[in-house]
Amino acid sequence: MTSDLSVSIGAWRLTNPLIAASGCFGYGVEYADAVDLASLGGVAVKGLFLKEREGHPPPRIVETPSGMLNAIGLQGIGVHRFVAEKLPELRALRAAVLVNICGTTIDEYVELARILSDAEGVAALELNISCPNIKEGGITFGCSLTGTHAVVSAVRKVTRLPVIPKLTPNVTDVASFARAAEEAGADAVSLVNTFLAMAIDVETRRPRLSNIVGGLSGPAIRPIAVRMVYECRQAVRLPIIGMGGIATASDVLEFLIAGANAVQVGTANFVDPLLWPKLLAGLQDYMQRHGLTRIAELTGTLDTSREEHAWISS
Repeated sequence: MTSDLSVSIGAWRLTNPLIAASGCFGYGVEYADAVDLASLGGVAVKGLFLKEREGHPPPRIVETPSGMLNAIGLQGIGVHRFVAEKLPELRALRAAVLVNICGTTIDEYVELARILSDAEGVAALELNISCPNIKEGGITFGCSLTGTHAVVSAVRKVTRLPVIPKLTPNVTDVASFARAAEEAGADAVSLVNTFLAMAIDVETRRPRLSNIVGGLSGPAIRPIAVRMVYECRQAVRLPIIGMGGIATASDVLEFLIAGANAVQVGTANFVDPLLWPKLLAGLQDYMQRHGLTRIAELTGTLDTSREEHAWISS
């Protein structure tokens, strides 16, 4: 039996549902010696502003139980250097490129979208409106329903590329933000970004991050992220890219069954940069064992029938 791992995110067709997550895979080219980028469904590159950005001073990464805290501060080379230096390499490597864009104003998001829409080799735009460790810009829009709608709507008007806002989990009702994005014309949503968190050195009584707070990622957040994907699947018809603590094929399958059409894998890259073939093999094995021909058939197939869960109340 042939396993069809392809999925569609709006007009963007991916060869498989595995995307390298923004911020954990550099610009993609850094991993080219270890990973065949063409074998991935997509590569979400490090977040780009219009201009270069230094980010926060160290320390800006801290390991936590079952996770990692980061406050990189969206350090980056800026969109113009990316288009001139990195994008040609990604094209040569046959990577499907999802560009994560960041801004402090709606006009900045619009200008980034215009520039990248004219650049050869960009498959889709991911709007970073959810980074928890910078004080200005994106997160302000991402924590406001009207702000989310405004950014998505403005970018939608200037590009034909798929527009995919990345939603924050640091709100009380993430599904309402997915609805706002859908109403504004988004082609899909990706969720979740990292959870606002902090760690303290008890001997010095100082924060372990220079920024004091940062974003928590890794296996610790996965059950919460799966729940949020499930909630959004109940609220919108848009394709969903799920993420949060994925490290195994079983983790990928959880997100798909909960309602995701594709996934992003981030923090696990730091632990095992060679995990991608293992994930693909695990998905193929599952499909063969369950008699599935298309991975897309799994999306949103969670069985919540009362009979299956009678043991909960017994």
